[in-house]
Amino acid sequence: MARRNKLLVPEARAGLDQMKADLLQSSSPDQTKYEVAKEQGIPLKKGNNGDLSTRDAGKIGGQIGGRMVKELILRAQQQMEQDQK
Repeated sequence: MARRNKLLVPEARAGLDQMKADLLQSSSPDQTKYEVAKEQGIPLKKGNNGDLSTRDAGKIGGQIGGRMVKELILRAQQQMEQDQK
């Protein structure tokens, strides 16, 4: 399935991938989802995961995306505070 989420700034992909790995203390951005799946006890494999339930896929993506959104909000708040000084 093709990725439907499009970045407004495609050049930001590498930075977002690195932030994902850093936040989840993963060995690399590519391994993050597999490490999260393993922690959750979800059998995620490389390649086709058509047999994976929507609930399990949401557990993986939700944990990753939720932490990224929180971090981006925190960074924006810090930037706004610095701009007001």
